[in-house]
Amino acid sequence: MSNTGTPERFEKSFTQQEPIPEAAIARAVEILRSGRLHRYNTAPGEESEAALLERDYAAFQGSDYCLACSSGGQALQIGLRAIGLKPGDKVLANAWTLAPVPGAIHAAGGVPVFVEIDDDWHIDIADLRAKAEASGARVLMLSHMRGHIADMEAVCGTCEEFGITLVEDCAHTMGARWNGTLSGNFGRVAGLSAQTYKHINSGEGGLLTTSDPDVAARAVVLSGSYMLYERHGAIPGKDAFDRVRLETPNLSARMDNLRAALLREQLAGLNDSIARWNARYRVLEDGLRSAPGLRIVERLQHEAFVGSSIQFHASGIGAERIPDFIGKCAARGVDLKWFGAAEPVAFTSRYDSWKYLSDLPDLPNTKRVLSTTCDMRVPLTFSEDDCRHIARIIADVAGEFCG
Repeated sequence: MSNTGTPERFEKSFTQQEPIPEAAIARAVEILRSGRLHRYNTAPGEESEAALLERDYAAFQGSDYCLACSSGGQALQIGLRAIGLKPGDKVLANAWTLAPVPGAIHAAGGVPVFVEIDDDWHIDIADLRAKAEASGARVLMLSHMRGHIADMEAVCGTCEEFGITLVEDCAHTMGARWNGTLSGNFGRVAGLSAQTYKHINSGEGGLLTTSDPDVAARAVVLSGSYMLYERHGAIPGKDAFDRVRLETPNLSARMDNLRAALLREQLAGLNDSIARWNARYRVLEDGLRSAPGLRIVERLQHEAFVGSSIQFHASGIGAERIPDFIGKCAARGVDLKWFGAAEPVAFTSRYDSWKYLSDLPDLPNTKRVLSTTCDMRVPLTFSEDDCRHIARIIADVAGEFCG
C-alpha cells in the first residue's frame, strides 16, 4: 500500500525486452543491404553469420559442434532424429514442460512417456526409474523447465543404468551450470532457444550442441545443408558426413544470417546478462520469502541458475482461489501465470492438455504441484527497485487472501 492509501500499481511491461545491441543492428543492416540473408548465400571467401554464430556458440558451450536452427523446437526435433529415434519409439519426458517439447517428440515420430515431477519442479528420479523399466524407452528428453536443473548425477546415473540416451532441453538454462558443468553438456545432444523471452533474442531461433560427430553430421544434413555442410562453423570431418549424407532427409531448418547477426553480439554479453538477471531474482526472492501464503523454493547452491523467471507456490492461498489472486495482481500491473489451469492459456499449458497425444497418464503429484505453481517473467528492462516494487504488490495481494 502506498503512503496515500492507494494500492501500489506497477506500470512497466512484462513482455518488453532490452534493445538489440547497436553493433548487431549495424551488422543486420549490412546484411539487409547485401540481400544475402540465406545461410549459404555468401560472397567468395566470405563466412556466413550463421557459421560464425555456430563457431562462437560452440566455444561458449565448450562443445565440439553446434548447429544454428530456425527455432528451439526444431533443434530438439533434429536432435531426436540425429540420435536415431524411429517412429513409434518411446521417449521419457518430465511432465512439467512447454508445448514445443512434446511437439518435437511427436514430430520426430516418438511417443512421449511422461514422468512425474517432485515438489520443487524437478523430474522425480524414482518415477523416472519406474517408467524407464516399465516402458523400455531408450531416450530421455529432459527439460530444465523454467531453469530448474534436476540432480544431474542421479539423472545421468539412471540413464547409464538403463541404457538411455539423454537429450537436454536447455531453452531456459543457456549459461546455467550444475556442479560447474554447463547445462547441455550432460547429454548426447542439447537444444537451446533464442526466442524473444529466452536469454538471447532473435525473435525466434535455436541452437543444437553435441560432441558426437555422427550426431552432428546428421543434424547438419537434417537442417538443410544441400551438401554444403563445409560452410557450417562447427562441424566434424568429411568422413562423418560420408557416413550419413545420402540417407538423411532435408528438413530446411537452419537459421538465416540476419537472425544469426542479432545473436552474436548478445552472446558476447551473456554472462553479464546472467549476473543482472540473478541480482533481480534475488531481490524478488527476498521480497516474496515472507509473503503470506506463498512458498519460495530455495535454489540449491550447486545449481548456478539463470534467474530470467521466478516461480513460487501459492499453497496457502489454495488452488481454487489462485485465479482470483492472479487477477488481483494483474489489476495492479503484475503479470503472473498459473500452471494449474485445466485449459492452456497463452504460453502456459499442462501435460494433459496436449490431446493430440494418446494414452495420457494420470500424474497426481505433477497435478498437485502445478495446482499451486505461479510463474513470472523477469525482464532485464526491470530494475532491482522495480523488483522490490513487484514483490511488495504480490505480498500485499497475498495478504488479502491470507489475512
